[in-house]
Amino acid sequence: MLPRLIASDLDGTLLRDDGTVSPRTRAALARARTRGIEIALCTARPVRWMRGLAREAGVAGIAVCANGAVLWDLAADALVDSFPIACETARQVVARLRPLQPGGAWAVETVDHFGHEPGYRVRWPVPDDATVDAIETLLLRPPVKLLLRPDEDGGAARWADAARVLTAGLVEITYSDASASLLEMSAAGVSKGSGLAALCAMHGIDRAQTIAFGDMPNDLSMLAWAGRSYAMANGHPGVIAAADEVAPPNDEDGVAVVLERLLDGG
Repeated sequence: MLPRLIASDLDGTLLRDDGTVSPRTRAALARARTRGIEIALCTARPVRWMRGLAREAGVAGIAVCANGAVLWDLAADALVDSFPIACETARQVVARLRPLQPGGAWAVETVDHFGHEPGYRVRWPVPDDATVDAIETLLLRPPVKLLLRPDEDGGAARWADAARVLTAGLVEITYSDASASLLEMSAAGVSKGSGLAALCAMHGIDRAQTIAFGDMPNDLSMLAWAGRSYAMANGHPGVIAAADEVAPPNDEDGVAVVLERLLDGG
């Protein structure tokens, strides 16, 4: 039986390493849509990075952005719902993690704005209206994501478990970049899994009727929630171990390979 919804991460999963959607993948997604299957893009990316990618992939519908903290209607270009971190909670998190990473730098994402501390190393295009200031000033608005860049590459993986202990009950902590250079924090209980669950509830879709694709630790909650889960062969070892099956690598159109097999009755 075909799924009613396909959920896919973007970077390292649906996208090739050059950030593009291959023609084969576009064709597989289009075939799925003609069979009445919903396509849900589930990503750590903010809304501002979604518009062009959605057009390139030929996907509309509601996207799960910011690791589950934002549900965004791609066709209407409008907010459906958001699940921010309370400002006071975010301040507590900063206070608890500063001794762990005194040389780290902070950034925040709201639904429509990005801000970062002066020492924060930016590794992607920053919007023209970004705010550069101390984290205390940046937290005058509730963030959907609180970001900590450790003072060393790979520091996210090294410090994630200790950070979770220090912030238990306050936020969810994960990381999604292959270099593990950024700790990403969402409100307690908010994850790609919770975002996918909320989206499926809107459509009246049971979790058993879903499949999900991912490659990094921030995908684990989504893969655990879905009825069938696929880790990319290029993915994090912990994700590969947790998934039901392994898809070919993203640069070999792994999502498309699985979808073609499913649509052909394989």
